[in-house]
Amino acid sequence: MDSAELLDLLGNANRRRILRLLAHKPCYVTEISEYLGVSPKAVIDHLKKLEDAGLVDSRTDDQRRKYFSIARNLRLEVRVSPYEFGTKSAYPASRGLDISACRHLSIDVDDGDDEDLRDLARELARLEQLANELSLAQRWVQGRVTDVRDQFDQEVGDGDGRLYAELVSAVARGKSSAEAVAREVEAPLELVEEALRELAEEDVLERTPDGWALA
Repeated sequence: MDSAELLDLLGNANRRRILRLLAHKPCYVTEISEYLGVSPKAVIDHLKKLEDAGLVDSRTDDQRRKYFSIARNLRLEVRVSPYEFGTKSAYPASRGLDISACRHLSIDVDDGDDEDLRDLARELARLEQLANELSLAQRWVQGRVTDVRDQFDQEVGDGDGRLYAELVSAVARGKSSAEAVAREVEAPLELVEEALRELAEEDVLERTPDGWALA
């Protein structure tokens, strides 16, 4: 399920309340119904939608009572700015990912083997602190992106600044052909080709044997 569909799914308040409840403990339908104050039939309908999306799964106990729980971690990000609207979903990386191999990151990596309860508590606190720092850094980056796009708009003028900034961003993300850039920014190819040539005249972009690139 893509991020737009997830956003529609989670737009329902009762589904969000179900997930908040299941984040605390697995529950059966009657528990959820009493918590929400809605009928079991409505709960079953919400749970089916969440199961179909892969957010919730279920198991049956010895009394044949069906318990529901959250199936996996998921992060859904919504970006709204004067220059952008988009959604992105991401799942946690596998434990086997070697983060130390990412040369632009410097994170203290511990494999966590043979930890006792105190070690686990300290590691949890460290990771939560890191998550807060990364969230703050992400907010700072998003603010700077908006500032730079504002400046780009002012420098270019004639109302073309936003388009030019989008073209530069698309090229920076690896879209090297005019066709790929046009699809990325959802603009007519002829308009994109003309703008790319103008950016090349300003020494912002350059045409290479592999296509367009930052100058």
